[in-house]
Amino acid sequence: MAKVIIIGGGVAGMSAAHELIERGFEVEVFERNPDYVGGKARSVNVPGSDQTVPGRYLPGEHGFRFFPGFYAHVTDTMKRIPMGAGVSVMDNLVSTLTVLISQAENKPILVPVNFPRSLKDVKQLFSGFQAMSEELSEDDIAYFSGRVWRLMTSCQARFDQEYDSISWWDFTGAATRSPAYQKLLAGGLTRSLVACKAHTASTRTGGAIFLQLIYLMLEAGAQRTDRVLNGPTNEAWLTPWYQHLLSSGVKYQRGTTVTALKVDAGKVAGIEFRRDGSAQTEVARADHYVLAVPVERAATLVNKDLLALDPTLANIIKLAPNVEWMNGIQFFLNTELKMHLGHTIYADSNWALTSISQKQFWSNYELKGRGKGDVLSVLSVDISDWESPGDFNQKAAQDCAPEEIKDEVWAQLKAELNSHGTTVLRDDMLSDWHLDSSIVPLDGAMTDAMLEGLTMEEQDKLQKVINLEPLLVNQCNTWKIRPNATTKVPNLFLASDYVKTYTDLATMEGANEAARRAVNGILKATRSKAPPCDVWELRTPWLLKVFRAADFCALMAGNVWRSITGTKGATS
Repeated sequence: MAKVIIIGGGVAGMSAAHELIERGFEVEVFERNPDYVGGKARSVNVPGSDQTVPGRYLPGEHGFRFFPGFYAHVTDTMKRIPMGAGVSVMDNLVSTLTVLISQAENKPILVPVNFPRSLKDVKQLFSGFQAMSEELSEDDIAYFSGRVWRLMTSCQARFDQEYDSISWWDFTGAATRSPAYQKLLAGGLTRSLVACKAHTASTRTGGAIFLQLIYLMLEAGAQRTDRVLNGPTNEAWLTPWYQHLLSSGVKYQRGTTVTALKVDAGKVAGIEFRRDGSAQTEVARADHYVLAVPVERAATLVNKDLLALDPTLANIIKLAPNVEWMNGIQFFLNTELKMHLGHTIYADSNWALTSISQKQFWSNYELKGRGKGDVLSVLSVDISDWESPGDFNQKAAQDCAPEEIKDEVWAQLKAELNSHGTTVLRDDMLSDWHLDSSIVPLDGAMTDAMLEGLTMEEQDKLQKVINLEPLLVNQCNTWKIRPNATTKVPNLFLASDYVKTYTDLATMEGANEAARRAVNGILKATRSKAPPCDVWELRTPWLLKVFRAADFCALMAGNVWRSITGTKGATS
């Protein structure tokens, strides 16, 4: 039985372990976090929040989880994680009913449910945005709709060859459109989905995922556009998964940091690692190795010996800077917060806030006895822009101390929710709060040498926090340098969201798909007779396949995209 060492216990590492153990491999996972598995997907016990009942903590998060209906890989794995009594983790997913785009003193967006068969139908889809702003013109709607229709009818080869080099900002023509167009259509729809800036994010990635969400929204009665867990991530997903892996035979080495990949005789010969609290390094060996850590950490493990075997691994180092911040903050309220049943996008927020009132979906999770004993609701908020000035304090989030971040986010939420004569949030509701533990204050981290020569005013302007777990963003012209799961090193495989996948997005889905590709590489390398892992392409509705086929012929003939519907203005 071949042994596989997996470096990293996030969703990618757990997914690879799951697929491998089912196929008869011996699996050992090395995970840096001593307390939690699941990487960025984890929830945590908020430190010090067991004041009422010892050991009964409030749940904190890196950021809220959501599972759109186009996810196929991670949900397939969830179906194979038992919860007992014939129930799987997949049964812990519940559908949201609405998405609210909030803007002070304006109305939410209405979305029709008929599938768009023409540019005219696409215009109808986005016409509801005009209710959000008097500045958003019919011409803005028509132009953006034309851009979306072009994406819907473009072939995959055009996405790969052309759209990867075009930013979403340029593709949507935002520079020449109205401020409302830039805020609501070109900018807001992307920065709230993932931590990507419209100016730099690749249209290949952003456009493809945007289409998947549109297709889901237009499936009348499907109710799977946006799904969430029915409890904190650990309870509803990660802990049952971890326990299932252990009971299946997966071995875990938690609280271990892998410091090097050792190379000998043309392959990886072992890993060097250090246990928490120890200055000594140890070595572990296996037949095959899966590198399942984020891109910025993987880059630190790419050494000259590996590059001699596979020079393309240098692309991991090139990709490492392509990360942004998207982290969560939770507000624990002493009042039942009955908001609409779904996510809220705050269109006027400079920090690109999105939120969800989670307890509404946690039907069997008891908050009683946690925190100060008065918590009834959990408002979970993601901050996607850490560099723009705050709406009120005029400071970038990364330049704020944690308490300042809390105050500014709370103020931005109140400004948009407390409108139309309705007060949704009050200061006396706030019982406690938690900022993602990956956001670490820089107090005491700056050495005297680093501060030497700086005035007190300059020191005060220094960035106040760092992010230990940023998020990969697929920027322009990076698809071609993204590595495959199988490398030229015969026993080294990659499983992380920077790997080339159909999903092509830094998500749990992308991580799971990458893990499946890595496992398939191991199956091929070992000539295993076990069945390969399933891998699915993104959905293309059959109505659009004719258009895409015609565009592929046009591309092969060297022609630019052109609408074949005969709709005037569609080629703009």
